[in-house]
Amino acid sequence: MGTLPAVAADAAATAMMVLSPDGRRLWSNPAARRCGVRPEQLTLAGVEPGGPPVDRSWPDADGATRWWQVCCRAAEHDGRPVRVYELRDVTEERRERDRGRNYRWRLAHIEQLARVGTWEWDVATDTVVWSDVLLEMFGLPAGTELDYPAYRALLHPEDIALIEQTLATALRVGGTFAYTHRMYLADRTTLRVFECYGEVFPDASGAPERVLGTAHDITEMRRVQEELTQLAERDPLTDLPNRRALLARLDELLVSGGPSGALLLIDIDNFKDINDVHGHAVGDDVLRLLARLLVRHLPAGTVLGRLGGDEFAVVLPDATAGDALAVAESLCNTVVRSPVPLAGAGLRVSLSIGAASPEPGDTRDAVLAHADLALYEAKNAGRNRARLYLPEQYRHAVQRVNVVTRVRDALDGHRMQLDAQPIIDLATGEVVSHELLIRLRDGRQPPLSPADFLPTVERDDLMGELDRWVVRTAVAALARPSAAGAGLRFDVNISARSMESPGFGDWVVERLRAAGIAPGRLGLEVTETAAITNVAAVRNLAGVLRDAGCPLSLDDFGAGFGSFAYLKHLPFSTVKIAGDFVRQADRGGADPVLIDAVVRAAHGLGMRTVAESVEHAGLVPALRRLGVDAGQGYHLGRPIPLDVLLDRDRAERRTAVTADAVVRHPDH
Repeated sequence: MGTLPAVAADAAATAMMVLSPDGRRLWSNPAARRCGVRPEQLTLAGVEPGGPPVDRSWPDADGATRWWQVCCRAAEHDGRPVRVYELRDVTEERRERDRGRNYRWRLAHIEQLARVGTWEWDVATDTVVWSDVLLEMFGLPAGTELDYPAYRALLHPEDIALIEQTLATALRVGGTFAYTHRMYLADRTTLRVFECYGEVFPDASGAPERVLGTAHDITEMRRVQEELTQLAERDPLTDLPNRRALLARLDELLVSGGPSGALLLIDIDNFKDINDVHGHAVGDDVLRLLARLLVRHLPAGTVLGRLGGDEFAVVLPDATAGDALAVAESLCNTVVRSPVPLAGAGLRVSLSIGAASPEPGDTRDAVLAHADLALYEAKNAGRNRARLYLPEQYRHAVQRVNVVTRVRDALDGHRMQLDAQPIIDLATGEVVSHELLIRLRDGRQPPLSPADFLPTVERDDLMGELDRWVVRTAVAALARPSAAGAGLRFDVNISARSMESPGFGDWVVERLRAAGIAPGRLGLEVTETAAITNVAAVRNLAGVLRDAGCPLSLDDFGAGFGSFAYLKHLPFSTVKIAGDFVRQADRGGADPVLIDAVVRAAHGLGMRTVAESVEHAGLVPALRRLGVDAGQGYHLGRPIPLDVLLDRDRAERRTAVTADAVVRHPDH
């Protein structure tokens, strides 16, 4: 054991106290006295002679807590055992240690909350220290030793070169860096995406010494971004590029300024009929199956997208105008020969396609407009075909726009008029109705006949407005007392656009009801061509009109290669025989045979018949012998303005028609 004098030799450097076994202070050096430590303030339990140092705290004179490191050794004093305590002030060391411990704790928790791990690369020793959070993000236990080869083995093979090139550049030039990469977790199956940022710290000489980095797991963020991109650039029904993505590809083609490239606009012929007859679910199936078929038969490198509805488009990056037309014609032929398999049956579908090749300086809108004009030409030529844009198509388009504008101006300016042409009962010579014929009388040159403007207007929304104007005008005329007193009855033509318009039939019936007019005084006519184009629409319209008592006639029967099946399934009240069969019916040949067949079929189904284009006297007895009920044409009565008709009294109107022409030609 040491002695007290030996202890005193060390007293100058360390606060020291000598205590008796019962805790009384026997001696203390100046350092201990200066710090004001009293034995009763210290908790010395557990501080044993020869044992490890123990930290103890007590309040300072100002009330602050101070920490002392206390160690103990045994000694003798006057032959009696004592304990010598050495004390060292470690308050600042503990504060510094606590600050470091708190920093590491906070950093670890911040990493966990932000899903961000950290790493440090000692360039000199080529060792990497990974934070526990980052190791756990890798699927490894905290504290795992992970060298670079083991880490590299987890990286996605396609991303290794990017990472190593980025790090090499950062070591060479210094500063910050960033990269995003994929890597497999420790299970070697789960693939995650990490976004990494780092900075190179040089030594005094400027050489890289340390590299600090972070890694953020952005797998879920990337998945959401991909889903948003999918929604923004893919059509959800067909999974093709949508309008936005396709037009972006067209922009790229135009910006490249290459010598070739083309655009196809594709439209499914009569797609509305598929929806109306088979339902929209079948229509969606047609779009999906057709998209797959087109993809399989397009050249490599092309981009097929859906613009919306039943419209598709194809960007052909390396095609000439001739190539584009050849591709378009091939698609038309392929589709029409490939029935769409639905519900165990094949549904025939055909396409109309417009092709355009951009000229230098063309904008995206110009190319789209050119392709659309070519598509219009393909449809106008009969559908199921392709057309290439030609400059004269633009001139035709300008003419169409001018015609539509002129008709709209006339409609808005009350310069559209109706003429009335009588329909004559061939047996009695009585006027049974008047067909109202639309006329454009705006005083402008050149004059436009119905044949000049109606085909153009029928392709525009204006046609619906024109039809409703005709119906309103006819109803207003029928409501006049003179028309009611004379028992006038009118027939008006409606377009396919109005026929297909939901609620049009109800609108007509409501107009008649509101004016107090018997529904049987106004008949509607639809052409055979319009009827066979949309059977479902004409069936719906016929049902509404029939229930209300409003007649519906099938106009120009035979002009559209008519089938008696339409007469069987559609509830028409009257069949109007096309003028092509009537004009020569008094001269024998096939025309009388065909008229006879139509008359027999119509009468058998409870329908009346009207012959159109009765232009000379000899037709009257011939048609009467064939059983035709009524006739209409220049020989029987020319059209006159509706206002003139309404201003006559009933007797004048009856003498104005050529009823006597019927009487002068009795049957033989």
